[in-house]
Amino acid sequence: MATLAELITENSKLSDVEAEHLSQLVAEWRLLADLSFADLILWLPIRRDEKSWPEGFVAIAQIRPTTAATVFSNDLIGTQINWGDRPRIDQALSDGEIIRDAEPELLGEVLIKDESIPVIFGGKSLAVISRHRNFNLMRSPSKLELNYREIARKMFQMVVDGNFPIRNSIYSSESAPRVGDGLIRLDTNGVVFFASPNARSALSRVGFENELEGKNLGEVFSNLSKAGNQPTDESWQTSLSGKFLRRVEYESAAAVIDLLVIPLTQKGDRIGAIVLLHNVTELRNRDRALVTKDATIKEIHHRVKNNLQTVSALLRLQSRRVSDPMASAALDEAVRRVASIALVHESLSNQSSELLEFDQVFEQIVKNALDLNPRKIKYKKIGDFGSFDSKTATALSLVVTELIHNAIEHGLSKSGDLLTVEIIKNGNDYKVSVSDNGVGLPDDFNIEKSANLGLQIANTLTKNELSGSIRLVRIDNLTKGEIIFKVN
Repeated sequence: MATLAELITENSKLSDVEAEHLSQLVAEWRLLADLSFADLILWLPIRRDEKSWPEGFVAIAQIRPTTAATVFSNDLIGTQINWGDRPRIDQALSDGEIIRDAEPELLGEVLIKDESIPVIFGGKSLAVISRHRNFNLMRSPSKLELNYREIARKMFQMVVDGNFPIRNSIYSSESAPRVGDGLIRLDTNGVVFFASPNARSALSRVGFENELEGKNLGEVFSNLSKAGNQPTDESWQTSLSGKFLRRVEYESAAAVIDLLVIPLTQKGDRIGAIVLLHNVTELRNRDRALVTKDATIKEIHHRVKNNLQTVSALLRLQSRRVSDPMASAALDEAVRRVASIALVHESLSNQSSELLEFDQVFEQIVKNALDLNPRKIKYKKIGDFGSFDSKTATALSLVVTELIHNAIEHGLSKSGDLLTVEIIKNGNDYKVSVSDNGVGLPDDFNIEKSANLGLQIANTLTKNELSGSIRLVRIDNLTKGEIIFKVN
């Protein structure tokens, strides 16, 4: 299916600014559909060029209300009609005025009443919104429905006046309050004219139990804020006056309310406002729980790193007091392995993500290995690792540490020898090779039978923790340690 931008480009000669206005309208017209209990279709006139008369219209966007049942079960986007097929749409585009009071028409078994609203921007009719409602549901409306419809009429007039959508993204985001969450209607002085049951329920959660209608909304929240000793950057009277588009949050000990203030205008004059409000207490509690969990995990990684460094220091002290060269060397290897694990936890304690950028850890592993080596070894890296979870990163850090130290200790015998690490990725499949141009392997070498503790560790970790395979081979003049594994 073609995108909105593609449909506009293929069927019209609108400027970028005009096309953006339609895109912004579609991003924000959920509010219009919910307030009017209606399905909305956006019809774009099909023109060969800017001056030609429209050949017809193409439906470029469609939305169904969340406050009422849809009247269209099928998707109409991409549907084309000829000029003259829908006279009210033609007239709305030509006259630049809303065409309403049409006789209901039968669609299947449902009587449908429609209106046509021109979308005007910069004095030009860009498109037409057709609004479709179930006529039977309009006969005995409740007070809530009457208020919603009246607000919808005023907002559709703002579309005609070119004042809707309002050029701001704070209420087009998915997290913004919706009509069904709660709605308050204000007059020009910021006094509550109507409040939906959900709006009154949300306010009762933060401690306001009195009748809301007839009260200044800014004063209501100012008094609530004073009672809770909560300072704000901007006074509640200003934020909730209805004069400005605002999105603010009020938090009490019991609940958190997200408020979105949308001014209503007519011919450029302010005629009131609506306030959408949503009780987001549970969402904020989950957010805080996630932040707390993240901070706790970071602190755990930090403490594990500190403990590992302490263990490493104790092993280093013990190594210096041991006279047996083999025992001292074994302790030094243990220090190196513990340090590799500590590097992983140090990096995890400094990141907000649960995934670890392994290349940073790897570079530190290589640096430590080369710094401890008395020979000046050349080093080359090909490719990048990317990000891994802590389990994979810990196992991989130990495996590559062993392969690098094995290459330095047994393969790179003189200054100027080259250590090469190559990472090849194919989706989630990895092949990591550590190679050197040193003395090579014995002819009968078998990693499964090797008595080298470091290689035994690398072999076991690769199989059990990485669910992969490892091999050491001689290819041409290179000794290559190769790990093959897959990340889920």
